[in-house]
Amino acid sequence: MLEWWQYILLAVAGLAGGFIDAIAGGGGLITVPALLWAGLPPQFALGTNKLQSSCGTTLAVVRYTRAGLIEWSSLRLAVVITFIAAVLGVWCVHTLDDSLLSRIVPVLLVFVALYTALNRGLGERPRIALINATAFAIVFGTVLGFYDGFFGPGAGSFWMLACVLALGQDLRTATGTTKALNLTSNVASLIVFGYADCLRWDVGAAMIAGQLIGARLGSGLVVARGAKIIRPIFIATALALAARLIWKSFA
Repeated sequence: MLEWWQYILLAVAGLAGGFIDAIAGGGGLITVPALLWAGLPPQFALGTNKLQSSCGTTLAVVRYTRAGLIEWSSLRLAVVITFIAAVLGVWCVHTLDDSLLSRIVPVLLVFVALYTALNRGLGERPRIALINATAFAIVFGTVLGFYDGFFGPGAGSFWMLACVLALGQDLRTATGTTKALNLTSNVASLIVFGYADCLRWDVGAAMIAGQLIGARLGSGLVVARGAKIIRPIFIATALALAARLIWKSFA
């Protein structure tokens, strides 16, 4: 058991992570280090992070669904493929080396941030989709679902850009779609971590309390302000994730 004040700090970390995650993804940038700081072994930190983030993401998904930002009818196949790919990704964590990804992903995240910053009209309004929902599900559900289960950092950023460029969605709708598919891979990973008994329920409960508040605040801003709030936080989060991964590689 942790000290009472540690639970409070973890709840605050959950709030901050839930707020950022609901808007642009990347809440793990705050919550995973907080769990490691609390003394959890890496596998328990990752499993407990999936537990608390799944709750916050669920709340955000409910709000985005009510606001009409998620078209579930066109996402059914993507949800199924993403779920299966994420389970395979978590399973492969124990068999494959992720050192190459830790070097490639920061470069991709910087590219995503710069591309979004330089194209100021990107995601301001819907555009014509480049591919249909089936092709999107097969390609991105497989690749990003597996990536989120296997490695994870930046998955939300990659989903957002894929939704805007491939499906032609504006940033508000892309945020809703991203959260729906993030929730899918989170639940898939959570099932695997739960089966492996790598969850700290007491720590997860403390962070869930903060997550729900943060997710509600963040999703409310997205619904109310759209691209004006999404764009700067999205760019900042992508760059912060890239910096953290580069630091970890050299550290």
